[in-house]
Order: sequence, then structure tokens, then C-alpha cells
Amino acid sequence: MKTAVYDSLLSVRNERGAGFIVLVDPDKLSIDRLRTRIPIFETAGIDALFVGGSLMHASEVDHYVGELQEITSLPIIGFPGSVSQISPRLDAVLFLSVISGRNPDMLFGQHVHAAPMIRRFGLETIATGYMLVESGRLTSAQYMNHSLPLPRTKPRLAAATGLAAEMMGMKLLYTDAGSGAEHPVTEEMIAAIVSASSLPLIVGGGLTAPEEVRSRVDAGASFIVVGTALESSVDPGRLEELVAAAHVAQPHPI
Repeated sequence: MKTAVYDSLLSVRNERGAGFIVLVDPDKLSIDRLRTRIPIFETAGIDALFVGGSLMHASEVDHYVGELQEITSLPIIGFPGSVSQISPRLDAVLFLSVISGRNPDMLFGQHVHAAPMIRRFGLETIATGYMLVESGRLTSAQYMNHSLPLPRTKPRLAAATGLAAEMMGMKLLYTDAGSGAEHPVTEEMIAAIVSASSLPLIVGGGLTAPEEVRSRVDAGASFIVVGTALESSVDPGRLEELVAAAHVAQPHPI
């Protein structure tokens, strides 16, 4: 089984303290706009790109990823909202199970349809326990997944959920407050999850300031994901501050 991308992510975490990943949504950020953004992303030192959205389809994803590969050497990792968003051109795909909810289709159902396709494409899969977290508003992810989020004031519940994912053999945990979240995942919840599970933790949703990034990394996040904050415009200096807030944390022991 391929592990090259997963191993490279772990190396980033070990060497830089935490990784910084940009989520690009083809529905909101065209390739033409990305052509001017990618040099800014690379200069700032981001570590990878997640590609995903709520509405796009296979042909659009395939074309988008192909175009993206021509303008960057950054790892391009699928963050699929459905089976139709998996492309053979991806470097890897997050094999997401929405463990915060009780929708069987998102826990395991869609995976049965996706698995033969992924095997045929020869894609590296990274089994990821995906936890939607209450953020103050209904997000696209919650609506599309028909899943209730974890209460943001219940860190012990999140910790137990992450521990269960580790016992089931998953490789990553991902807590997401959702696109344009009013409230990002709390430091208390992050610390509780990390204390209960040894899996690397991705944190995304609503992080817009360097101090917010740094406090989540200090709490134990292994990777920070930012998307919405970079869609309308990008301030290169601000982005460099966000990335630096993740990279200057104390490295994890190897």
C-alpha cells in the first residue's frame, strides 16, 4: 500500500512542528485565479493542497487537478465530498469517514462504492476520521453530510470519538468547524483529542489570524487547514504570518 504522501506529511509535522495546508474549492477558486495564487502559496511555505468542494463532479475535478499539477509541485490531496470527486490525477486522497455523525452512508456506505475506483486508479489512501464540530452556524459540510456536529463545548466526547477512530485503524483525525465558521475548534477540544489519541490531528474551519493558528498548534494540532480566508484575496505577508505560526511550534519527537 502506498504511503509516500502520508509519510511526507508526517515528516513535515516532525520537522516543522506542524504543517500548513490550503484547501482549494474548484467551485469557488478557478484555475486562472490559482495561477496567480500558487506562487504566493509556495513563497509563503505552505506544505500541501487539499482539493474539494460540495458540488463539483468527476470531470471537473479531473480537469482541475490536471491543470493544478502543471503549475505546482506541492502535494495535491483529494478532500472529496462524494465519490464523484475522486480523480486519478491526485497524489493521494483522504478516505474520509464522518465519525462525528451517525449517517451510515458517510460512515461507511460511500466507501464501498469508492474503494474499487480508488484501487483501479492506484491512488494512495489516507484513512481519516472526520469530525464536524459545532461552529455557530449550519455549514455546507453538515448540510451535505446530513450529520449533526460534535458540540463545541464537549471536548471529552470528541476525545472518545478520536480514540475510537484510532482503535479502528485510521491514520489521521480531522476536526472541522466548516467553511466560514463563526467559531473555530477550541484549544480545549484539540488538547483533549490529542491526549486521548496518538493520531496526527488536522484542524480547520474559521482560522484567520496567526495567533489563532499558533494557539491550536500549541494545543496539539499537527496540521492547520485554511480555505475560505484565502478565497476572495490573498495578502502575501499575512499568509506568511499564518504559515509561520504553524511552523515555529516545538517539533514533535520522531
